[in-house]
Amino acid sequence: MSLDDHLEAAELAFRMLGEKRADLPPPMHIGGAGGDFHVKGAMLALERPYVAVKTNGNFPDNARFSLPTVQGAILLCDGERGTPLALIDSIEITSARTGAASALAARYLADPSAAAITVCGCGVQGRIQLKSIANALPIRLAFAWDQDPERARQFAATMSGELGFEVRPVDKLAEATSHSDVIVTCTTARRPFLTSDMVRPGTFVAAVGADSPAKQELEPALLARSAVYADVAAQVLAMGDTRHAVELGLMHPSDLAGELAELVGGEAVGRNSDERVFIFDSTGAAVQDVAAAAMTYERAVEAGVGQMVPLA
Repeated sequence: MSLDDHLEAAELAFRMLGEKRADLPPPMHIGGAGGDFHVKGAMLALERPYVAVKTNGNFPDNARFSLPTVQGAILLCDGERGTPLALIDSIEITSARTGAASALAARYLADPSAAAITVCGCGVQGRIQLKSIANALPIRLAFAWDQDPERARQFAATMSGELGFEVRPVDKLAEATSHSDVIVTCTTARRPFLTSDMVRPGTFVAAVGADSPAKQELEPALLARSAVYADVAAQVLAMGDTRHAVELGLMHPSDLAGELAELVGGEAVGRNSDERVFIFDSTGAAVQDVAAAAMTYERAVEAGVGQMVPLA
């Protein structure tokens, strides 16, 4: 699955969601010791109906165990017969589909000539966000910021080599964002660090990290003065950055400018000003997991890869 493949799957997923050819129940959270589990599921009526349920464990301190922060699996099933079809490691699909959602939103909300980006959070998701958005926009300069400066320096060195343009580590976030057309926040922060005064007019912000109620990356005042779009409105009001602005009374749910499915379907107006900040509040839509898992499964079957395990 290439970046373009995941972008195609994301566009298909949100188009079908807008056309009411999908079933997207609310996600579920299960607490753990030192982290929590996110359980998301959905159905897409593709050429055959598919259902996928994903369970991801998110444990921010896993570095002490030499384990990744996020681990999990996707169970893909036949939506007509109920038959389990595949058990797929979720890390690649989760990270790639999250980057694809930001790239898809950038088509509608970012300046088409955007050349500079700031990535906040230099982990796995930071890498895929930078790759995905640079694949969708003419990015020629990136700034890398992380609470761990050494991590930002390593990220910059690696990504500069992979992408062929300068990725510059920065210690002061405001110095980078003031020169950026795009900002991506993909951290595990529980307090906002991107404030209104850091973001210049016309910037596109992809807020990716707040995928549970306790997480927060953006100052509520920044959302209140911006055009805010959701991947899924019900989710961002329950666990995204938008949730915090609404709870403080700075926004009302009706202030959301639209959902990604509405942008893809032409029902919502996208970027219409160079004077406003455009924010994409991304909490992770399970319809994307279904679309990407189904595409992965079909390719695996065609290529004859994977291990067949009888269940009965």
